[in-house]
Amino acid sequence: MGALDQNIVGYDLWHLSVPVVSVRDHGIGKVGGACEIVVLRLTSEGGEEGFGEASPWSVFTGSPEAAYAALDRYIRPFVVGRSVADSAAIMADAARAVAFCTDAKAALESALLDLAGRISGVPVHALLGGRCRREIPLSVSLANPDWAADRELLARLVDDGVGIVKLKTGFKDHAFDLLRLEELAQDFPTMRVRVDFNQGLEPDGATRRVQDIAAFEPEFIEQPVLHHHYDLMAEIRASIDVPLLADESVFGPEDMTRAVREGICDGVSVKTMKAGGLVRAQTVARMAATAGMTAYGGDMFETGLAHLAGVHMIAATPEIGLGCEFYQAKYYLETDILEESFPCEGGSVQVPSGPGLGIRPDIEKLGHFRV
Repeated sequence: MGALDQNIVGYDLWHLSVPVVSVRDHGIGKVGGACEIVVLRLTSEGGEEGFGEASPWSVFTGSPEAAYAALDRYIRPFVVGRSVADSAAIMADAARAVAFCTDAKAALESALLDLAGRISGVPVHALLGGRCRREIPLSVSLANPDWAADRELLARLVDDGVGIVKLKTGFKDHAFDLLRLEELAQDFPTMRVRVDFNQGLEPDGATRRVQDIAAFEPEFIEQPVLHHHYDLMAEIRASIDVPLLADESVFGPEDMTRAVREGICDGVSVKTMKAGGLVRAQTVARMAATAGMTAYGGDMFETGLAHLAGVHMIAATPEIGLGCEFYQAKYYLETDILEESFPCEGGSVQVPSGPGLGIRPDIEKLGHFRV
């Protein structure tokens, strides 16, 4: 019997509320005070552990309560007692066990891969096809309604060597968005700028507002209108010279098929939480590349644990060429939950080379932040 043939005997869950440093406003909602996540730990017969994180946002993928219930009540019976080697079958059963709950399924696959990697002594990216890059350029989002505070963050980012920011727009008036873009161009001329509306625009006037933003020539503009406005996304795309990215319009491979067919975007934000796992996220990126589109590694309101899963996924996916947004562990959480600092420095995220995800969560912190 091989090492991966041992059964999964432990299944533990934590619902956490992790404090954050500021309010963040996005097109479809605001976050402040804390972000809530669910952490899953799987334990094998041999005592090895694998961890995963569900990072929901109620207005995007659903609630932490739903993620917890999905993992605890509906998915647990398909995991405990199964072989670690049967991870693909476990994920297929989980997909049928409960509809949606993509963040919960992402947590499960992360924990399965972390566990298999630790048992085998190899990093998760090796289990996903092998590493194609050792570091990933980092983008940090600017979403504080207090622009002066975000300017202070910008100064810190410059000092830290971060060269990419993504400006969150559409949550206040149009003049506020234009003002910030003007000041970015004037006062931070070396910073590469991207723009994300997070569905923040009403259909009436959306095309004109996006055209105004496009005049600043950001590297891309992301999801200006609600996810189901496919026709309007295609109209906006045709009206600007800047690449248009889809985020909320594309969760998994099924949505990617429609996005390609209807020509709604030039690229896609790939997130393990909305795709329902690391393998499905890779599939989205490869479908985009096949259609001549770009891909970007996005995130939700995550801790370093979910970031790590995303890092390994991107490290094994050459089709994701626009970097990642895994900044929250360093720049947004008051305290991360990992035993060691998330590997981010000099404007890039370093890909871990240790077994599994490479860094474990701190069990004492899981207890401290438990709801």
